[in-house]
Amino acid sequence: MADSKPFLAAVESRRTYYQLSNESYISDARIKEIVTFALKHTPSPFNSQTSRLVLVLKKEHEKLWDTITEVYKAMLPEDKFTHAKQRFDGFRAGYGTVLFYEDTTNIREFQEKFPTYEDKFPQWSEHASGMMQYVIWTALEAEGMGVNLQHYNPPIDTRLETEYGVPPTWSLKSQMVFGKPTGQPGKKTFKPIEERMKVFE
Repeated sequence: MADSKPFLAAVESRRTYYQLSNESYISDARIKEIVTFALKHTPSPFNSQTSRLVLVLKKEHEKLWDTITEVYKAMLPEDKFTHAKQRFDGFRAGYGTVLFYEDTTNIREFQEKFPTYEDKFPQWSEHASGMMQYVIWTALEAEGMGVNLQHYNPPIDTRLETEYGVPPTWSLKSQMVFGKPTGQPGKKTFKPIEERMKVFE
């Protein structure tokens, strides 16, 4: 049996890093390799493969967060935008972002193909997206990168469709920011396992 310790160690060390720089411990080719591997091998219900990704790096990453800042500046009161901009500037300071989408056309195809589970496929699609996010997050941090996950959709959806040629049938789920960590993650606490798990032998 293969040793699962390296995998479990990566799971344990995966944390949220907000303080990032626009540097990377790994090459752009390696980043693309990780994202491509996750897209290919992360499981999905009925092998539906509904997840879609957009990867932006360096100047394109900065442009992305400039766009998000513009969208929120137009919709937030000045006092709230001041606080939001500080966060946006922090994300912009990173090296890259992965945009996670789910293809609603693909989802609908499986709803029609398997009508018994029609109401379940949108929920299962969210599960697939969550697994995809976790795989990429964990893999990037195993390479020494810092990562955090954001959710500024849906206000940014239309602008990003225009910027990146994304079909309107792709539903944006999250924005994963990564870069070289320049700070430490916050303290992580755990609820008692016995309150969260039952075992029957």
